[in-house]
Amino acid sequence: MADFGGDLELEDFRAEARTWLEENFPASLKGKAALAMAMMEGLKPEGDLLLWKQRIGAKGWGTPTWPKEYGGGGLTPMQARVLQQEMVKAGAFNPLTFGMGVTMIGPTILDYGTEAQKQKHIPPIVRGDVRWCVGYSEPNAGSDLASLQMKAEDAGDHWKINGQKTWTSGAQWSQWCGALVRTDFSAKKHDGISFMLIDMNQAAIEPKPIALIAGASPFCETFFTDARAEKDALLGELNRGWTVGKRLLQHERASQTGAPSGARAAPLQDIAKRYVGEDAEGRLADSDLRTRLTRHLMDAKVHGLTLARAAVESKGASGATNAASVLKNSATNVAQTRAELTLEIMGAQGLGWDGASFSKEEIEAVRGWLSGKAMSIYGGSVEIQNNIISKRILGLPDSTHSA
Repeated sequence: MADFGGDLELEDFRAEARTWLEENFPASLKGKAALAMAMMEGLKPEGDLLLWKQRIGAKGWGTPTWPKEYGGGGLTPMQARVLQQEMVKAGAFNPLTFGMGVTMIGPTILDYGTEAQKQKHIPPIVRGDVRWCVGYSEPNAGSDLASLQMKAEDAGDHWKINGQKTWTSGAQWSQWCGALVRTDFSAKKHDGISFMLIDMNQAAIEPKPIALIAGASPFCETFFTDARAEKDALLGELNRGWTVGKRLLQHERASQTGAPSGARAAPLQDIAKRYVGEDAEGRLADSDLRTRLTRHLMDAKVHGLTLARAAVESKGASGATNAASVLKNSATNVAQTRAELTLEIMGAQGLGWDGASFSKEEIEAVRGWLSGKAMSIYGGSVEIQNNIISKRILGLPDSTHSA
């Protein structure tokens, strides 16, 4: 493997990144990466968090590899990796990293948008000035997304939209929605679908949060009743939105490959020593747990190394690829296994929901375990990812069934 650390230009950039972070990242936010997820779940940034969002947005380093002409950082993938390394060293974090504008909509607009659409939508995403949600699933169109029925009709000077979306993450906080709609009901199932950029700031759109078992409600049912989308809202070609929609899903899966819950929390082996205790030789007292914890740590390390390799190899690629399905499943396995082990390690303290008998860490572990179950479903279920892997990566044929 090439020694990128010996690249003088890359080391010059490392020094630049380190200096900029020292001068611009508020010390009060050090080690508080969980605030980035909290922002995605509705936290309104104030004080130093708002200042940091504004600074990194103005620099373009919240979207480090996006083109400079739209406000992005214009960095190479390796420079972006160096920036991430320096942020970790500084205890800094990207406050925009979980937003759907950054992870899904923005990259898709860069892929398929007109120049006017890029100029209109990309800079506000880069600055973190707007929030986006994604309108895909419907009550009768989940895994079989192509059966969606929400319709957009040509109303002359605009599109008139009617229907319902469900599991619309962050719809209650979003200013814009990227949605798949049906524009031709006479076409075949995967045809007649278009992708539209819809302004959420209208009374004709009503998001209703869905209460979840983990306590938070990031998902919504979203109702469109004669909602309006301008004529320039069409992303890509009319009735060819399925291609655009699939591309967005690739970007979504690529954003879900980092097993973030483990990255933001304390090392699991430290938690285990605190709750389970050590034997006379300084090892975890429970030998079976020790074996399973070691296996998990190995899986997490392998996932991280594979993710790093994929990032380097993507230099010559045009963006997200089907390999994201492999990494999405791997990230799900690592995160869910960590959550299960954490509760086991905490024992009875890992059963708390509220109250003074449980620490903040213990309550967060329980709620994180519950919310993490959804990782196997959102962004395309584990089974869907396995189908993509078997067909598009391994080249396996469709299964056949004899009578």
